[in-house]
Amino acid sequence: MPRYDFTSQRLFLDHPLKAGEHIDLDRQQANYLINVLRLKDGAPVLVFNGLDGEWQAQLEISGRKKAALRIDHATRDQTPPYDLHYLFAPLKQARLEYMVQKAVEMGVGELQPVITQHTQSRNLNMDRMNAYVIEAAEQCGILNIASVHQPITMAALIQDFPENRHLIFCDESEEGHNPLELLKSLKPKPVSVLIGPEGGFSEEERAALRALPQVQPIPLGPRILRADTAAVAALAMIQATVGDWLP
Repeated sequence: MPRYDFTSQRLFLDHPLKAGEHIDLDRQQANYLINVLRLKDGAPVLVFNGLDGEWQAQLEISGRKKAALRIDHATRDQTPPYDLHYLFAPLKQARLEYMVQKAVEMGVGELQPVITQHTQSRNLNMDRMNAYVIEAAEQCGILNIASVHQPITMAALIQDFPENRHLIFCDESEEGHNPLELLKSLKPKPVSVLIGPEGGFSEEERAALRALPQVQPIPLGPRILRADTAAVAALAMIQATVGDWLP
């Protein structure tokens, strides 16, 4: 992995990026750079848009909450989209923020909320979820912006799940198997991982999932994990065995 610049501020811009471009910042972005981070006129800022790689820009301040960025030169080429999909039962807001940010940091390319029988939080603020994705990408040097999809039901997920993907089903009732060995035995194929709600999957959901030929149930160890903790544990195992942590 090439050495990364941890000293410069990074900012996501919903705008095409090319050398010489002059981009006016919205009031919120300008206030953040000028009054929160206290950057001075001419300060370097790394910018990305999820499509054109990363670029070095220079801050041009014209007021207390008014500024622009002048795009200078490319610093990193755009990386391909991540093909790891994270399917999850929505959580309450604070823990949902943590879970989404950690999923992005762990290399998830798509986030799909799934409404299960025991899901407690069914109303999702999609704008807020997208903001969590962008914040995690800005902080961790990620160039891709993970896609956030509208919630679907468990029945719809099972009915329409593609045949050409593994579905790693994290089942708290699965016992007696080493999850790392189960993952290593999978044939090369794109992967989705499914984490259930705090109350777990119902017996009907568990049976329907296990009936799918693409499904591989795995345990997550001898302890009961909270859903946000389970997400990190599962994604770490998947990336270390069948994901992009491999050399």
